[in-house]
Amino acid sequence: MFGKLKEKLKEALSIFSKKTEEEAEVKEIIAEKNVLIKEEKKAVLEKKAKKKSKRVELVKKVSEEKKKEEQREVKTERKDTKTILAQQREYFEKVANKKKTDEEVEPKEIVKEEIVTVDEENVNVEIKEEEIKEEKKGFFSKLFRKEEKEEEKKVGSEVKEEGEDGKGFFGKIKETLTTKTISAAKFEDFFWDLELALLENNVSVEVIEKIKEDLKKELVDKSLPRDVSAKIYTTLNETLREILSCEKIDVLQRVDAKKNKPYVIAFFGINGTGKTTSIAKLTYYFQQQGLSVVLAACDTFRAAAIQQLGEHAAKLGVKMIQHDYGSDAAAVAFDAVKYAEKNKIDVVLIDTAGRLHSNTNLMAELEKIIRVVKPDLKLFVGESITGNDCIEQARTFNSLVEMDGAILTKVDVDEKGGAPVSIAYTIKKPILFLGVGQEYKDLEKFDAEVILGRLGL
Repeated sequence: MFGKLKEKLKEALSIFSKKTEEEAEVKEIIAEKNVLIKEEKKAVLEKKAKKKSKRVELVKKVSEEKKKEEQREVKTERKDTKTILAQQREYFEKVANKKKTDEEVEPKEIVKEEIVTVDEENVNVEIKEEEIKEEKKGFFSKLFRKEEKEEEKKVGSEVKEEGEDGKGFFGKIKETLTTKTISAAKFEDFFWDLELALLENNVSVEVIEKIKEDLKKELVDKSLPRDVSAKIYTTLNETLREILSCEKIDVLQRVDAKKNKPYVIAFFGINGTGKTTSIAKLTYYFQQQGLSVVLAACDTFRAAAIQQLGEHAAKLGVKMIQHDYGSDAAAVAFDAVKYAEKNKIDVVLIDTAGRLHSNTNLMAELEKIIRVVKPDLKLFVGESITGNDCIEQARTFNSLVEMDGAILTKVDVDEKGGAPVSIAYTIKKPILFLGVGQEYKDLEKFDAEVILGRLGL
């Protein structure tokens, strides 16, 4: 049962998971490289800012020493020109020696614009140039400060940009190194194999779109776990469980709850789907629960239909209400309900003519039966192995009669298994029973967990 779908689904999911993991690994490697590049860039900017800060400090220190020296010169008595020149020479030698010492420690940090020549003829000029620099309040200091601020602003902007989601720069690095994602375009490519496997096994387009949408929400542009395959299986399991978990109908509970017996159930479906056999199986099911049943042979259209239902009634020991062929099917149903009321029968099962869902006149006859007897439960009976045709039949019958649920037959020989999943989602009504054999006892209550287990999920 569902062996082919299980095998195909497993194969397609394996391929889908593998491709998803491979693509996610590639994106992770690229992300790591991008993070390293950004980290190196930040380190370079910080190093530049640090160097410029040292240069600013150096210029500031030289300027302060010059100021102190000038203040001392104001207090000193006026000396002759030779003495002044000697003092000036000594000062600039001191500056030159200090610069030389600083160059040995940090040769790249010295400001090239500083004048360190002590030529006597140019002393006055040099002093003038130094004074101009001082009057301008440290041109190079201001320049370096400006560049420093710009660099700091640039670095800060980049850090902010990387951490604008509130996780911080280094938090972002850590997340990027441990996160795997997949793009929407890649997801579409990878999903194709899974989609094809589902289509080949009679899963409806609506169900495939639902599966696709749920997987997309969980995988595309999201942080993927290390075990991507497990994530995909879990998501698919949850989606199918949601599809199959329509509001359940407990027939026995409903029969017991109805005060004014009988409880009337009408069956609809085309010829050859196992509708009459399903009625016989359900009769046996009710008998096992201690309930009495009467059958209504409302298929007055197909030859031998009344005899077929009569054979089952005889074997099961239940009463069957019948009219001649060509009689009004609604009249037969009405008589069966009246018989049940008179004889205190618990359940009436109405067998309708198996007809093509495209035949307007015959569908009108079904609508008349519903108007006359007002059944408590309307069930569609479909053959699981017919796949998408069964799904289309369920959709059409539901639009015309509005079914309450479905019974699927020949599930035991259905290797594809797409119909049970698709019908539940298409008509948004529960599947009550599955026909799993030829004997009366071969009627299995529908259980979503059992179906998922058979599909390997």
